[in-house]
Amino acid sequence: MRALLIGTAGSLVLAAAIASTALAVGGPGAGQAGVTRADLLGVNFVENCAYSHRLPDDPIVHPGMPGMSHDHTFVGNVSTDAGSTFGSLVSSGTTCRRADDTAAYWMPTVYEGGTPVLPLGATVYYRRNTLAGVRPFPNGFKMIAGDAMSTTPQDLRVTYWNCGVEGGVRPTSSVPTCPGGRRTSLRLHVRFPSCWDGHSLDSPDHKAHLAYPTAGRCPETHPVALPAIELIYRYPIQGGSGVALASGGQFSAHADFFNGWKHSALRKLVNGCLNTLVHCGRANQ
Repeated sequence: MRALLIGTAGSLVLAAAIASTALAVGGPGAGQAGVTRADLLGVNFVENCAYSHRLPDDPIVHPGMPGMSHDHTFVGNVSTDAGSTFGSLVSSGTTCRRADDTAAYWMPTVYEGGTPVLPLGATVYYRRNTLAGVRPFPNGFKMIAGDAMSTTPQDLRVTYWNCGVEGGVRPTSSVPTCPGGRRTSLRLHVRFPSCWDGHSLDSPDHKAHLAYPTAGRCPETHPVALPAIELIYRYPIQGGSGVALASGGQFSAHADFFNGWKHSALRKLVNGCLNTLVHCGRANQ
């Protein structure tokens, strides 16, 4: 049932794929008929976003309170600040290649020897990690992955550092020393959960409304499958012991997502790529 990739992501004939997709998310743990975990390998669409700005703001943790957060580095929506709402995001511009992706993405700012390091850019993978078909994020949906208070290594399935595919460095909790060069410089990865309780756009800790799937299935408490986002920042440095996060040390990696996508565009990508088991890849340059 895997569909074929036709041309680039920008020229996919998604309408036919969507028309052929008759998905019912079903009850807890329900899967799309005939789908196996092997079918999910490589099923994604990919966003590429340039650096936008830095601010000591966090519209999820400290909404309406400018300057109350540690410093964050934002990509995607160009207007993100402490006062951001779905309405302000969807009416603003973006640094992402898809103009309809006006969502806000951010991580704590990286410092090297006390100097802030701006990322070369960010890659955002939207994957399908569940046997059940996925729904697009609802308007205004918010979530955080990783632990900003951590002083010890976190689960590498949630966040890790490396030096890129060509860097020859395995994922690690501490900052590695990379070979250097644009293709083998420092990276920070954060993977978000993709199982939702089905009704809360946020929760008091910004995590409880979500869970990670197990063996391709969502738990009964969080039965609705969503796209699995992995956010990767690329930095123009080699890394090493002199690197620290604005949230403290090297182990406090985390990331935030505030959905401001144009909903029709996100729905088309989710149905035409993830729900038809297609590797759509990147947007056109």
